[in-house]
Amino acid sequence: MKKIELLAPAGDLEKLKMAIIYGADAVYIGGQVFGLRASAKNFSFEDMKKGIEFAHKRGKKVYVTLNIIPHNEDLKELPGYLKELKELNIDAVILSDPGTFMYVKEFAPDMEVHLSTQANNTNYMSAKFWHNQGIKRVILAREMSFKEIKEIRENIPDDLELEGFVHGAMCISYSGRCLLSNYMANRDANRGACAHPCRWQYYLMEEKRPGEYMPVFEDEKGTYFFNSKDLCMIEYIPELIESGLSSLKIEGRMKSAYYVANIVNVYRKAIDTYYENKETYKYDPNWMMEIKKASHRKFTTGFYIDKPKEEEQLYANSSYIREYDFVGLVVDYDEKTGIARVEQRNRVFKGETIEVMGPGMKNYTQNIEHLWNDKGEALDVAPHPQQMIKIKMEKPVEKYHILRRCRKDDCLE
Repeated sequence: MKKIELLAPAGDLEKLKMAIIYGADAVYIGGQVFGLRASAKNFSFEDMKKGIEFAHKRGKKVYVTLNIIPHNEDLKELPGYLKELKELNIDAVILSDPGTFMYVKEFAPDMEVHLSTQANNTNYMSAKFWHNQGIKRVILAREMSFKEIKEIRENIPDDLELEGFVHGAMCISYSGRCLLSNYMANRDANRGACAHPCRWQYYLMEEKRPGEYMPVFEDEKGTYFFNSKDLCMIEYIPELIESGLSSLKIEGRMKSAYYVANIVNVYRKAIDTYYENKETYKYDPNWMMEIKKASHRKFTTGFYIDKPKEEEQLYANSSYIREYDFVGLVVDYDEKTGIARVEQRNRVFKGETIEVMGPGMKNYTQNIEHLWNDKGEALDVAPHPQQMIKIKMEKPVEKYHILRRCRKDDCLE
């Protein structure tokens, strides 16, 4: 059996590198047009070129999103954009619109095409239709169960790949096709500018009593009845692999480099553990503990097991749970002195306890006994964003290893 792909989000060049270093087989990125994450930093053509070279050098793939639902004005730039993408040697484009697909076939006919979840594919006849048009992979609607995925797999050609989301934010609307942002904020979610009104707080107001806001739920602060829990399928790796999926997709091009590295790291470990010995595979609760060290909401299994019920929504608030801070990123390490050069990301203090995280989940904790600036001057605190500092390490580290700090008092108990 071909090993399943682990597909990670990359909102910029640094996140692309972190995703690949921490175990992604492929990443999906957006250019500065035609993608559904307009608020992400996204990639210039120069950064795309650098990212693709970085990935291909390590045997990894890069997919580019073209998945907006375009209006007439959007189509004017598309032919030129496709010609430029063609020159970059990308591995595939992701799209949902038939018109966009026609342009790809005309201006980049040899380019591999993946059908976005925005196309709402929920059955094998639809999958076969798109395969007949030349689609290589169908990214299934998020509203699919294991049973439905298996049935699709059994009724489509062997060379048609299936991809499914396994981790990240869930949209209140069907496979992300939402008009709420257009109505509430005049920002088109289907063209990459979603204002996320599903995360807002709402009240009920009676027409003849304006200004009297009645809570929809039994809470004087109102309710977040559109607000979904985050998807997390780390406990169901065997079921995901055996369902017939070819690729497991992590959501989060807007998330931090630390988030991407952390989530990819855990799923990489779980997937590899399964393939090492399927007979003895056992879910490790430490994987979930590790996932919770990145910002998250409470978790759900979405539609995979059964249709979500009322407990899959978060009614009290829309805030993330953040129990760890990203302290710094290792950029160099001297084996002779045991000193790491670190790019600081949050304030770090001499004497505090940090956790060192690297690929393969080989983590350890240590105290910062010695802290210097880049000139070798001793420091008690490194307060400046992205300041270069030096830290004496208790164990060897490598470039791209992450230093993080727990916010809780009971982290190390």
